Amino acid sequence: MRQQLLEIFHRRHACHLFQADQALSRADLDYILEAGRLSPSSFGLEQWKFLVLTSAQDKQAMQEACFNQPQVGSASALVVILAKIAELHPDAPYLQALLAREYPGAAYAPALANYRGFYGAVDVPAWSVTQCHIAAANMMTAASAIGIDSCPIGGFVAEAVRQQLDIDPSRHEVALVLAFGVCADAPPTKQRLPLSDLVEHR
Repeated sequence: MRQQLLEIFHRRHACHLFQADQALSRADLDYILEAGRLSPSSFGLEQWKFLVLTSAQDKQAMQEACFNQPQVGSASALVVILAKIAELHPDAPYLQALLAREYPGAAYAPALANYRGFYGAVDVPAWSVTQCHIAAANMMTAASAIGIDSCPIGGFVAEAVRQQLDIDPSRHEVALVLAFGVCADAPPTKQRLPLSDLVEHR
Protein backbone atom coordinates (compact mmCIF):
# COMPACT_ATOMS: atom_id res chain seq x y z
CA MET A 1 0.00 0.00 0.00
CA ARG A 2 2.86 2.39 0.81
CA GLN A 3 4.50 1.81 -2.55
CA GLN A 4 1.19 2.14 -4.39
CA LEU A 5 0.57 5.54 -2.82
CA LEU A 6 4.07 6.73 -3.69
CA GLU A 7 3.54 5.58 -7.27
CA ILE A 8 0.39 7.72 -7.43
CA PHE A 9 2.37 10.74 -6.24
CA HIS A 10 5.09 10.01 -8.79
CA ARG A 11 2.51 9.78 -11.57
CA ARG A 12 0.77 13.06 -10.72
CA HIS A 13 2.15 16.03 -12.63
CA ALA A 14 0.98 19.40 -13.87
CA CYS A 15 -0.54 18.78 -17.29
CA HIS A 16 -0.20 21.83 -19.55
CA LEU A 17 -2.43 20.61 -22.37
CA PHE A 18 -5.31 18.14 -22.24
CA GLN A 19 -7.03 16.09 -24.91
CA ALA A 20 -10.03 18.35 -25.35
CA ASP A 21 -12.24 15.60 -26.82
CA GLN A 22 -11.88 13.35 -23.76
CA ALA A 23 -14.82 13.76 -21.39
CA LEU A 24 -14.75 12.72 -17.74
CA SER A 25 -17.47 10.41 -16.52
CA ARG A 26 -19.75 11.69 -13.79
CA ALA A 27 -18.60 8.83 -11.58
CA ASP A 28 -14.95 9.82 -11.94
CA LEU A 29 -15.71 13.48 -11.31
CA ASP A 30 -17.78 12.63 -8.24
CA TYR A 31 -14.92 10.46 -6.94
CA ILE A 32 -12.52 13.40 -7.25
CA LEU A 33 -14.97 15.79 -5.57
CA GLU A 34 -15.56 13.30 -2.77
CA ALA A 35 -11.83 13.32 -2.03
CA GLY A 36 -12.11 17.08 -1.61
CA ARG A 37 -15.17 16.81 0.59
CA LEU A 38 -13.46 14.34 2.93
CA SER A 39 -10.35 16.47 3.36
CA PRO A 40 -9.24 17.73 6.78
CA SER A 41 -9.92 21.35 7.71
CA SER A 42 -9.04 23.68 10.56
CA PHE A 43 -11.73 23.60 13.28
CA GLY A 44 -13.58 21.14 11.01
CA LEU A 45 -15.14 24.08 9.14
CA GLU A 46 -14.89 22.73 5.57
CA GLN A 47 -13.95 26.15 4.22
CA TRP A 48 -14.43 25.16 0.58
CA LYS A 49 -17.10 25.27 -2.08
CA PHE A 50 -16.59 23.55 -5.43
CA LEU A 51 -17.88 24.98 -8.74
CA VAL A 52 -17.70 22.48 -11.61
CA LEU A 53 -17.44 23.81 -15.17
CA THR A 54 -17.64 21.54 -18.21
CA SER A 55 -19.12 23.63 -21.03
CA ALA A 56 -16.78 24.87 -23.77
CA GLN A 57 -18.06 28.41 -23.28
CA ASP A 58 -17.32 28.44 -19.56
CA LYS A 59 -13.89 26.88 -20.02
CA GLN A 60 -12.95 29.41 -22.70
CA ALA A 61 -14.02 32.30 -20.49
CA MET A 62 -12.02 30.86 -17.61
CA GLN A 63 -8.98 30.42 -19.86
CA GLU A 64 -9.09 34.12 -20.66
CA ALA A 65 -9.28 34.90 -16.94
CA CYS A 66 -6.29 32.59 -16.33
CA PHE A 67 -3.82 34.41 -18.60
CA ASN A 68 -4.86 32.19 -21.54
CA GLN A 69 -3.22 29.07 -20.13
CA PRO A 70 -4.21 26.34 -22.64
CA GLN A 71 -4.74 23.64 -20.01
CA VAL A 72 -7.75 25.59 -18.75
CA GLY A 73 -9.62 25.64 -22.04
CA SER A 74 -8.63 22.11 -23.08
CA ALA A 75 -9.50 20.43 -19.75
CA SER A 76 -12.42 18.03 -19.61
CA ALA A 77 -13.61 19.70 -16.41
CA LEU A 78 -12.62 22.62 -14.25
CA VAL A 79 -13.20 22.76 -10.52
CA VAL A 80 -13.07 26.29 -9.18
CA ILE A 81 -12.52 26.16 -5.44
CA LEU A 82 -14.07 29.02 -3.51
CA ALA A 83 -12.92 29.83 0.00
CA LYS A 84 -15.73 30.74 2.38
CA ILE A 85 -15.46 34.10 4.13
CA ALA A 86 -18.83 35.33 5.43
CA GLU A 87 -19.82 31.90 6.74
CA LEU A 88 -16.71 31.84 8.93
CA HIS A 89 -17.78 34.81 11.07
CA PRO A 90 -18.21 33.71 14.71
CA ASP A 91 -21.89 34.70 14.65
CA ALA A 92 -22.68 32.99 11.34
CA PRO A 93 -25.14 30.07 11.61
CA TYR A 94 -22.87 27.97 9.37
CA LEU A 95 -19.88 28.47 11.65
CA GLN A 96 -21.81 27.78 14.82
CA ALA A 97 -23.45 24.64 13.42
CA LEU A 98 -20.16 23.09 12.29
CA LEU A 99 -18.34 24.13 15.45
CA ALA A 100 -21.08 22.52 17.54
CA ARG A 101 -20.65 19.35 15.50
CA GLU A 102 -16.90 19.30 16.15
CA TYR A 103 -17.16 20.37 19.80
CA PRO A 104 -20.45 18.99 21.16
CA GLY A 105 -22.01 19.61 24.54
CA ALA A 106 -19.98 21.44 27.15
CA ALA A 107 -17.01 21.73 24.79
CA TYR A 108 -18.90 24.10 22.45
CA ALA A 109 -18.89 27.35 24.47
CA PRO A 110 -15.12 27.39 25.14
CA ALA A 111 -14.45 26.33 21.55
CA LEU A 112 -16.53 29.25 20.24
CA ALA A 113 -14.76 31.66 22.60
CA ASN A 114 -11.42 30.35 21.39
CA TYR A 115 -12.50 30.73 17.77
CA ARG A 116 -13.59 34.35 18.35
CA GLY A 117 -10.07 35.15 19.52
CA PHE A 118 -8.58 33.32 16.56
CA TYR A 119 -10.93 35.08 14.11
CA GLY A 120 -9.90 38.49 15.36
CA ALA A 121 -6.18 37.73 15.12
CA VAL A 122 -5.79 36.24 11.63
CA ASP A 123 -6.32 37.17 7.99
CA VAL A 124 -9.48 35.09 7.57
CA PRO A 125 -9.69 35.08 3.74
CA ALA A 126 -6.02 34.06 3.43
CA TRP A 127 -6.48 31.36 6.09
CA SER A 128 -9.58 30.06 4.34
CA VAL A 129 -7.72 29.86 1.01
CA THR A 130 -4.92 27.80 2.58
CA GLN A 131 -7.51 25.33 3.88
CA CYS A 132 -8.89 24.96 0.35
CA HIS A 133 -5.43 24.01 -0.87
CA ILE A 134 -5.59 20.92 1.36
CA ALA A 135 -8.73 19.79 -0.46
CA ALA A 136 -7.14 20.61 -3.82
CA ALA A 137 -4.13 18.41 -3.14
CA ASN A 138 -6.33 15.48 -2.15
CA MET A 139 -8.47 15.90 -5.26
CA MET A 140 -5.45 15.84 -7.56
CA THR A 141 -4.07 12.76 -5.80
CA ALA A 142 -7.42 11.01 -6.11
CA ALA A 143 -7.53 11.89 -9.81
CA SER A 144 -4.07 10.45 -10.33
CA ALA A 145 -5.14 7.24 -8.59
CA ILE A 146 -7.78 6.62 -11.27
CA GLY A 147 -5.64 7.67 -14.23
CA ILE A 148 -6.89 11.24 -14.60
CA ASP A 149 -4.42 14.09 -15.05
CA SER A 150 -4.66 17.49 -13.45
CA CYS A 151 -3.15 20.94 -13.16
CA PRO A 152 -3.58 23.44 -10.32
CA ILE A 153 -4.04 26.97 -11.63
CA GLY A 154 -3.03 29.70 -9.21
CA GLY A 155 -2.43 32.27 -11.93
CA PHE A 156 -5.71 34.04 -12.61
CA VAL A 157 -7.26 37.50 -12.49
CA ALA A 158 -9.49 37.19 -9.45
CA GLU A 159 -11.89 39.94 -10.50
CA ALA A 160 -12.37 38.37 -13.94
CA VAL A 161 -13.13 34.99 -12.35
CA ARG A 162 -15.57 36.60 -9.93
CA GLN A 163 -17.38 38.36 -12.77
CA GLN A 164 -17.52 35.25 -14.92
CA LEU A 165 -18.95 33.11 -12.12
CA ASP A 166 -21.00 35.83 -10.39
CA ILE A 167 -19.13 35.47 -7.09
CA ASP A 168 -19.84 37.83 -4.22
CA PRO A 169 -16.39 38.81 -2.84
CA SER A 170 -17.84 39.40 0.61
CA ARG A 171 -18.89 35.73 0.75
CA HIS A 172 -16.14 33.89 -1.14
CA GLU A 173 -12.52 34.27 -2.22
CA VAL A 174 -11.32 32.45 -5.35
CA ALA A 175 -8.80 29.98 -3.95
CA LEU A 176 -7.70 27.88 -6.92
CA VAL A 177 -8.75 26.56 -10.32
CA LEU A 178 -8.19 22.84 -10.89
CA ALA A 179 -8.10 21.45 -14.42
CA PHE A 180 -8.82 17.73 -14.96
CA GLY A 181 -8.69 15.49 -18.00
CA VAL A 182 -6.40 13.27 -20.07
CA CYS A 183 -3.04 14.85 -20.80
CA ALA A 184 -2.17 15.34 -24.45
CA ASP A 185 1.53 14.68 -23.82
CA ALA A 186 3.44 11.91 -22.07
CA PRO A 187 4.16 12.71 -18.42
CA PRO A 188 7.63 14.08 -17.74
CA THR A 189 10.04 12.48 -15.32
CA LYS A 190 9.28 13.65 -11.80
CA GLN A 191 11.73 16.33 -10.70
CA ARG A 192 11.98 16.98 -6.97
CA LEU A 193 14.72 17.93 -4.53
CA PRO A 194 16.02 15.01 -2.47
CA LEU A 195 14.52 14.52 0.95
CA SER A 196 17.89 15.25 2.56
CA ASP A 197 17.72 18.82 1.19
CA LEU A 198 14.28 19.42 2.65
CA VAL A 199 14.24 17.80 6.08
CA GLU A 200 16.03 18.81 9.24
CA HIS A 201 15.63 16.48 12.21
CA ARG A 202 15.92 18.16 15.61
